[in-house]
Amino acid sequence: MGRTIFLTPDVITFLEGEGNYTFIYTNTGKKYLVSKTLKSLAEQLNPNFIRVHKSYLVNADYVVARLEDDRMLKLSCGKEVMVSRRKIKEITCFLDHSNVRISA
Repeated sequence: MGRTIFLTPDVITFLEGEGNYTFIYTNTGKKYLVSKTLKSLAEQLNPNFIRVHKSYLVNADYVVARLEDDRMLKLSCGKEVMVSRRKIKEITCFLDHSNVRISA
């Protein structure tokens, strides 16, 4: 809408890519559309953000559960995000070795 809003990474729960655009979802339930690719935003965010799928970048602080043999992550906002088959092992290892406390 032609305005600039500054968000700190700690309020972002996850990002969803749609071509050259990305939706940013916050812990307050707000959703913002930006005209940047998910890849370009991933390069700007801290390592706590994990690329779990070609369309999703998740803030590990908001992961509350792993579902369906680690194929899905449940976020504190209630959203369930698919983990790509190629990334299951990498994501599981990251979550197991980080400070993130989740139920399996």
